[in-house]
Amino acid sequence: MTEYDYWKIFPRMPKKVMIGDITVRDGFQHEEKFVSTQAKIYYLEQLIFAGCRDIEVTNLGNPYLMPQFRDAEDLLRHLRSDRFRKRCDKRGINYDDITLTTITIREASVDRAIRLKDEGIGPDRVLMMVSTEEEHHFANSGTTLPDYWKEAERCIQKCNDAGIKMCGTVSTIWGSPIGGATDMKDAVEFSKRWLEIGAHDIEHADHDGSASAHDVYRYFSMVLDAIPNPDLHLAHFHETKRMASASMLAALQAGIQNFECTLGGLGGQPANFLDDCPVPGTGEYYYDDPRFVGLVCLEDTLVQFDEMGIETGYDIDKILKLGKQLEKTMGKRLRSEAIYNGRTLKEGHPGYARPGLAKRKESLGENKGQLLPSEWSNAAVLPERAKG
Repeated sequence: MTEYDYWKIFPRMPKKVMIGDITVRDGFQHEEKFVSTQAKIYYLEQLIFAGCRDIEVTNLGNPYLMPQFRDAEDLLRHLRSDRFRKRCDKRGINYDDITLTTITIREASVDRAIRLKDEGIGPDRVLMMVSTEEEHHFANSGTTLPDYWKEAERCIQKCNDAGIKMCGTVSTIWGSPIGGATDMKDAVEFSKRWLEIGAHDIEHADHDGSASAHDVYRYFSMVLDAIPNPDLHLAHFHETKRMASASMLAALQAGIQNFECTLGGLGGQPANFLDDCPVPGTGEYYYDDPRFVGLVCLEDTLVQFDEMGIETGYDIDKILKLGKQLEKTMGKRLRSEAIYNGRTLKEGHPGYARPGLAKRKESLGENKGQLLPSEWSNAAVLPERAKG
């Protein structure tokens, strides 16, 4: 007999998840126009007010390379202010439940995070990143993998001493935009190495949309077999082939309960052009068409999970409204379908009904709710060819 209970088929699949938002960092880093500090603050605040508790605020790297983040300290200062804390308290939000993350790819950025922590405006958590494919890693970090691992180990010790958590990211799990195919076993080993040197958690990243659902399920099953605590793992998917929602589902089925998204599916490689001026970014883009770059969309993910009966902690209607506002901020149509098509309502949309059904049924002698001819048997009898 076929098992129809989804959670019995996939016993590791959670019924409650944590979805962190990285719009203002990963989402905006790819934009070729400067998003105002006021707008960044607005979206950071509203995401938190709508239920986000793990949020990436900014990148503490050199603003010469990524001038989108020249206002990094202003954003942190605002979120650490008494005014913002009082606004959270007024809405019944426990400020201590909010985790503020910044990206700190190299040691100088980690040192900056620690300095800001000493000033009272620093992050709770920072992030460093390795790629299993060394050409991709070099493009992002400017150094080799062995050298970077030693740097990361030093940085984790510094962060531990300062009371900052370190997230270790593993990238190119399912393939590299530079080196091509990769081996998922390398990513499992790298995940163990992050924990060995003291990382607090691990982000498993599909930074170029290489992943497909069956390999996502295989990989996260391998990871959870090797490192069984699901609290340690976070899934990060990019959307380049309209397959990220399938990857999200496959990760859920494997037992992953922590995810990252952006409003409108924004995001991608740091921009190498800002407003009217070329900027370094991380060099030439890995893609040919900017329409097919970005992350999995927060609005659509929340609707998908909600309709599966999975608790997210978000006010989904507020997020859908925020997604519409972001399209105005960015001046273009973004990726969310849910902000236009909404959620599937169990009560339907009676206003779309055509008049006259009740009258027509009455004229035909049919009862209300009758779906089959009255002379038909109560149960269908399948013909022999349907049984074979």
